[in-house]
This record gives sequence, structure tokens and C-alpha cells, in this order.
Amino acid sequence: MKLQLKNPLIFIDIETTGISVAHDRIVELTLLKVYPDGREEMKVYRVNPGIPIPPAATAIHGITDEDVKDKPPFKEI
Repeated sequence: MKLQLKNPLIFIDIETTGISVAHDRIVELTLLKVYPDGREEMKVYRVNPGIPIPPAATAIHGITDEDVKDKPPFKEI
């Protein structure tokens, strides 16, 4: 099914260290912008959460501490 858009639409996907909004942190932010003419633009940002990524979270999204060790913190993206 093709979207009938008058304006661009942005989809957001966030991967985190867990499900607690008080304690867990973002490790990846993906933005997908779909234009009315069907073009798509995607940006993926890996983020150093400043805390260890638990094995249970890595099992879900596949992102490890090694993957984000040299990435900027969220406030810098």
C-alpha cells in the first residue's frame, strides 16, 4: 500500500539499554523521512549511553558496548 502524503512523514525507532525511562539510555536513534513523491531519507545515529549495555538488551537489538564506545553521547547528536 502506497502512502498518500501531502507533507513529509518521519518515522522514529529508538533502541535503548532497557525499558526504564528513569535509568536506561538510548543507544541508537533511527529516523526515516518519507516524502510525498515516495523518496526516502534515513539517518542512523549510534549513541554512547554512558552506562553498560546489558546482555538482555544486546540480545534484542544486537548493539554492544564495543559498538558505541567511540560514539557521542545523546546530548551531542
